[in-house]
Amino acid sequence: MTGDEITLTIPREQPFHEVAHLVLGGVAARLALTFEILDDLETALEAVLERAAIDGQVTVRLRLEDGAIRAAVGPVTESVRPELELGPGDDVTLRRILDTVVDGYAFDPNGWLELTKRIEQPEDG
Repeated sequence: MTGDEITLTIPREQPFHEVAHLVLGGVAARLALTFEILDDLETALEAVLERAAIDGQVTVRLRLEDGAIRAAVGPVTESVRPELELGPGDDVTLRRILDTVVDGYAFDPNGWLELTKRIEQPEDG
């Protein structure tokens, strides 16, 4: 799957989030990812989808690059930026969730949030 990108555009409403999770699960199965990696990715994806644009559609792009899965979700609401900039605390914020389950994230000026999760490639043999 290296170099390939899967793009999924769904209505923003919560029942359609399951479609994104099914696609992510299919990618994880194809890559033989561990359950822990899949669970981390699904937790991060759901947290971001909950903060997707209020109206219209949301797009999820998945790609494998440099030993990591990168998921870009957008557009997300502008309220995501301050939530990511909050210091660590006791509240369950998007920053706290992402700090726990992914290896990196970045909010771009176009309203997209990119998540990075390193994956371990299965050994041959």
